[in-house]
Amino acid sequence: MFKPLHDRVAVKRLEEETRTAGGVIIPDTAKEKPSQGEVVAVGPGARDEDGKRIEPDVKVGDVVLFGKWSGTEVKIDGQELLIMKEADIMGIVTQAAAE
Repeated sequence: MFKPLHDRVAVKRLEEETRTAGGVIIPDTAKEKPSQGEVVAVGPGARDEDGKRIEPDVKVGDVVLFGKWSGTEVKIDGQELLIMKEADIMGIVTQAAAE
């Protein structure tokens, strides 16, 4: 597997619905890439000016929101991932918000 360095996070994109609320199927060419994903690996954290480690706020398994153009797309072990800095993550989706 992959272990990010510093304050980087590996995120697997979550698939978007392929139908609209009215039942219309959206073709692959018209779909926008989702800005939601699941954290699959987290680096140990950045360091402050004194060299002390700053613990990351996200953990493996968190579902997060990120900017449309955030991160670098890579393929590791056959899995497409986004590698981004933790600062590129806008927030963690909680169970109550996901329902």
